[in-house]
Formats: sequence, structure tokens, C-alpha cells
Amino acid sequence: MTADLQTDVLVIGSGPAGGGAALALATLGVDHTVITKYRWTANTPRAHITNQRTMEIFRDLGIEDDVLAQSTAHELLGDTVFCTSLAGDEIGRVRTWYTSPARESDYRLASPSPNCDIPQTYLEPIVIGHAASRGSRVRFDTEFVGLVQDADGATVTVRDRLSGHEYDIRAKYVIGADGGRSAVAADVGLPFEGRMDLAGSMNIVFHADLSQYVAHRPSVLYWVLQPGAEVGGIGMGVIRMVRPWNEWLIVWGYDITQPPPEVDDEMAIKIVHELVGDDSIPVTIRSTSLWGNNKMYATRYRAGRVFCMGDAVHRHPPSNGLGSNTSIHDAYNLAWKLAYVLRGSAGEALLDSYDAERVPVGKQIVLRANKSIEEFGPIFDALGLIGESDPEVMRRHIAARGANTPEAAVQRTKLRAALELKNYEFNTHGVEMGQRYASAAVVQDGTPEPEYTRDPELHYHPTTWPGARLPHVWLGRDGRRVSTLDLAGKGRFCLLTGIAGEEWAGAAAKASEELGVEIAAHVIGPGREYIDLYDDWARVREVEEDGCVLVRPDAYVAWRSAGLAEDPAAELHQVLCAVLARG
Repeated sequence: MTADLQTDVLVIGSGPAGGGAALALATLGVDHTVITKYRWTANTPRAHITNQRTMEIFRDLGIEDDVLAQSTAHELLGDTVFCTSLAGDEIGRVRTWYTSPARESDYRLASPSPNCDIPQTYLEPIVIGHAASRGSRVRFDTEFVGLVQDADGATVTVRDRLSGHEYDIRAKYVIGADGGRSAVAADVGLPFEGRMDLAGSMNIVFHADLSQYVAHRPSVLYWVLQPGAEVGGIGMGVIRMVRPWNEWLIVWGYDITQPPPEVDDEMAIKIVHELVGDDSIPVTIRSTSLWGNNKMYATRYRAGRVFCMGDAVHRHPPSNGLGSNTSIHDAYNLAWKLAYVLRGSAGEALLDSYDAERVPVGKQIVLRANKSIEEFGPIFDALGLIGESDPEVMRRHIAARGANTPEAAVQRTKLRAALELKNYEFNTHGVEMGQRYASAAVVQDGTPEPEYTRDPELHYHPTTWPGARLPHVWLGRDGRRVSTLDLAGKGRFCLLTGIAGEEWAGAAAKASEELGVEIAAHVIGPGREYIDLYDDWARVREVEEDGCVLVRPDAYVAWRSAGLAEDPAAELHQVLCAVLARG
């Protein structure tokens, strides 16, 4: 079959997953084309929380500073409020996104990169813009129709949405990053577990100056509980900051078993005024949309030469802020593997590790996001709302917590415990940073997996155990601080050792020459290019000074040696052949 266009990799979709894949592939010099059925990038500020692991990826890909320049900073993210309205009764607050003094140290020790809030409308143009400047060919208004695979690639039929013209693109590999109702995933028959459209939600994007109600308690999220509100069932909604403090997005529920509401400007303004608690505030509605809460994940991400990622394979509510982050992590994981296979540096079987490594993560975040919704239940219970249907009774129960009675004291105790549980939505550092991969692209060193000493969802546990992310510590170079993560990445392998293990650096040079694979070897110690400023590397490396840690291009530990091998060059050659499926 003759195709109209040819490319090594065709990326279908330009959101966080597709855009992230394009940026990584372009940075790695991989020939690829991006198609999207939309005329431009995201038109609503859906995703926003950008966690430290994502920022590390942006750091490696050279766009971290651009992202930070258009984001809301870490220190403004954290006073998450629960209230009856912004102008009304404040029920409680939770310190979120690691802004609590008790969590700030965890956050600062874990990464050189800060988390931030950047709406999808601001992030996507940065990602796609840099991808295009580095070689991505991006075709907007171009819709996926179908594909046919063979032993050498896939022929993908697409439609120009402006002219209606259909044509074929021939690709060696295809990435399906076309969102929560992925046509690509359906076309190749990926298996899923779970359900779609468990509940209905609406988004209302609006401009209004709310600084008088929020500037003294800065946050991304303000949860509003209003029993008896006209739309929204139990009456729990959220006012989300888009830009401080005059651009906002309200998420409000509706009964998905009934016909969807028609949300015109009048209805939208009414909802805004009710949740703010002030109908004198001027409001400009920018957009409204309806969407469904999902609980569905793919149990396989690959079908032949087609790989799916992002919302196409993990579909869940926005709780925990995991969606766009995990999508970008998917893309970063796959891109270097495609690059190595396409340039002949790795065997085709390396691509199997994408499934093995990312499928468990997708399942984890779908279940975590949905569990976070369930964890509102204890708040409703503490406030005396469970089993009640009369809005006036529910309002009295909320107010009752202020009484000087034994019953109110019990209610206050239950409410404190219920709000503490929301740490599992807003402070899950382990979920964001702590995934450990098990695949053929990781070679174990014979040691057992390190145990978790703290809650594995709430806390990140640094380790160099193969399959874990390389821990961040500050090293010194020419008097300046440099992260261990800055030594890794950049599309190449990295080997870290100490002065007593200098032979590993020679072994890396030999393996690099023999296999045609770039390996950046660094000897850390006094008088070397990098010094262990605070002895933190000695504390976290978990190998002796004459041992080594081999790091993959995605900053995950591929293998480590506790000490100097009898034949370091032979050992390293064998390990790299295993990681890269070289036979």
C-alpha cells in the first residue's frame, strides 16, 4: 500500500501525552509527525497541578524555566479551604501540595524542581511550541480514521477536517494519545477494566475578582458544601483558581442518570454567585462544558506497533492532580525506548517494557483518584449529612459543630479526622514520585526490594534499588550546586561511582564504544568534577564507594553493583545488553 506521507513515529493527539511524546521525540532527534483533530491546543484550563516528577522531565527537556514563568508558584497553592461559600462559614482547611511545614522538607529533599500550577491552556502551547521548534511536524484539524498494521509498521488513514480529504500516513510506530474516548485504543482493541461515566460534572470557566475572599488564604482549590443547591445533588462543588485571583473554574455536579442540563450564562452566573456567596460580584462566563467521572484503566498499552498513553489508557476524575502528570510520564518512558530501537541501539523487545512499567502505574492512579472521591464520605458523615435529604436539616447539622455540647465535641473530633484523610488526595508524594519499575529493562542486583518505612502513598522513599527513580541530592561543581538528576537524562545512560570505583568509568567508556550507546560516567569525590557537598550521595547511594549505579535515560536506575566487579567492563557490557534487549 502506498502512503501519502511517511514518518518513523506518528503521534495521534497533542495534549499532555501526545505533546509530551512529541517534545521528547523531537529532543531525541526522532523523525515523527503529530496529528490532532483540533484546530489548536487546549481551549479550557482542565489539567493544572504539575508535580515535581513532571517538572524534572521538563527540566531534562529544557522547558522548566518557561513552564515556571507562566505558572502559579508553589507557595500559593496550599490553603485548601472547605466552606459553605467563599463569603460564608469556613468548615476547615488542609495544607496541600506539600506547603505544610511538616511536608515542606520532604518536598525540598526529593527534587531540584518545584511543583507548580499551570493550566493546560498555558502548558500545551509551551510543550507543542518547543516540540515544533525542534523538528515535530504538527498537523491540526486532522482526524484519525483507522489503521492497518503489518510486520513493518502501520498505515494510518486520516481526514482533513477542513476539506474532508482522506489520506494515508505510513509509520513504523504509532502513539495513540487521543484522550479519554480514544479511537486508537478502540481500533486496536486494547482491553480495559472498570466503567465510564459514573457521575456527571460540569465545568464553568469565568472571570471575577475574588481577591477579597481568597487572597488572605491563597490556594488552588476552595471546596464548597451547599446542601439544597439547585444543581449538584449533595451540594459539593469546587472553585478552582486558574489565575490568581481573577480567573476561575467551577466544577459542579449533575445527575448523570437524567438528561444533561443546559448550562447557559444565566444558570452559570447563578451557580457562581451561590458558591461565592455574593451576588454583587461581576462575573463574565468564558465557557461551560459537561463531562463524566470515569474509573477505567487499560490492562495492556501496546498492540503490535501501536502504543497508547495518557487518558487513552487511564481514565479517572481529576482528584489528586494525576492525569496530565501521568500522561507526560508515559510519554517520557516510551520516547527514549523508541529512539534507541529506531537507531538500532536496542532490540525491539525493549518496547515491551513500556507495558510492563506503565500499566501498573495507570491502574494505581485510576484507583487512587476514585478513592479520593470516596474519602469525602467521612466529611459528610462528620457534618451529619449522611442519610439526610432535608437541606435545612443538613445546614443545621453543619452549624451544630460550633455548639458547646458533648455531641458537638464528638462532631468536631470526627471532622478533624475526616479532613486529615484528605492528605491522601492532596499530599500523596509517594504516588507522584515513588513508582518502582519491574521489567526486562531493569536488571536486579540480587537484593530485596527496600521496605517502606512510612506510608508509601503519602511519602516518597528514595532508593537506588534497580527500577526506582534516581534519588536527588545536591553535588558540587566549580562551587555551584548540581543535582544528581542533572547528571542523568539527556537521552543517554549515566553511571555514577566513587573514587575507589574509577575502573567503572573506564568500563563505561569501553561498553559505550562496543555497543554504540552513549554513557556519561561520573566519579564523585574530592578533586573530581563532582564532589559530594553534604555527603548526601554517600548516604543514599546504597552501594560502596567502589560500586556503581547505572541510570537509564529516563533517570530510572537500570542496575547497580555493590562494589567493584572482577571484570567491570564485561559486567557492564552484559547488563547493558540485557537492558537494551541486545540478545
